[in-house]
Amino acid sequence: MTGELSPIDKAKFVAAKRATDYVEDGMRVGLGTGSTAAWMVRCLGEMVREQGLRIKGVPTSTRTAQLAQDVGIEVVSLDAAKWLDVTIDGADEFDGNLNLIKGGGGALLQEKIVATASDQMIVIADVGKEVETLGAFPLPVEVVPFGWQTTQALIEETLVSMDVLGRSTTLRMNGAAPFMTDEGNHILDLHLKRIGDARQLAMVLNQMPGVVENGLFIDICDAVVVGFGDGRVEVRDINAGTIEQAMLDFAETDNLFTDLVD
Repeated sequence: MTGELSPIDKAKFVAAKRATDYVEDGMRVGLGTGSTAAWMVRCLGEMVREQGLRIKGVPTSTRTAQLAQDVGIEVVSLDAAKWLDVTIDGADEFDGNLNLIKGGGGALLQEKIVATASDQMIVIADVGKEVETLGAFPLPVEVVPFGWQTTQALIEETLVSMDVLGRSTTLRMNGAAPFMTDEGNHILDLHLKRIGDARQLAMVLNQMPGVVENGLFIDICDAVVVGFGDGRVEVRDINAGTIEQAMLDFAETDNLFTDLVD
């Protein structure tokens, strides 16, 4: 199956596959949400079935929970797990300091809770997600439905004093209706183009009434596993200050993902 993948899908696959090296028998593992994270869940499921790997998975969304159960991973709640050994998740953008924008899939709140309750957070991404400065990808902000337009106006007013290039915001839709998160909230996407001070913006946004959480993940990620379309992987560890490169070998007939829908 991997021999038929596009270069970007192959990059996602090799990043996900390499990241499973962080998972050991008996661990409690945070399972991310999104297309790249779904490949990782499938890889872990294969390890459970074929290698006898024993882990407890804490999913960051209902769809990840369903996928994990489908591939044979034991799913538990974060309250039951209490603390996690590692969380592996994707990102919409990451910079040289391994700060992230997440929430393109709408699960940013659960993703941030799970990531911060882990000894390590490992991000898996194709090389196209790397940026010099965060902000090209719209920044998701989860808001409560009550008074969301007032919250939106407050955010737009506040952005005037922030170091950003764009200030437009849009309500995320699901067809004709507003998109709803697993917690029943809405998402405002902030089209900022460039974020000059991500740390400041994250703090300011979370002080606003009506804002539940924002998609800036600052000082949370410990390492990023970057996949390339030719099968190369690069592991950048922010704590150790190391960069490791390798070529990932995989079977051309691998059919892990024949029924995986992004």
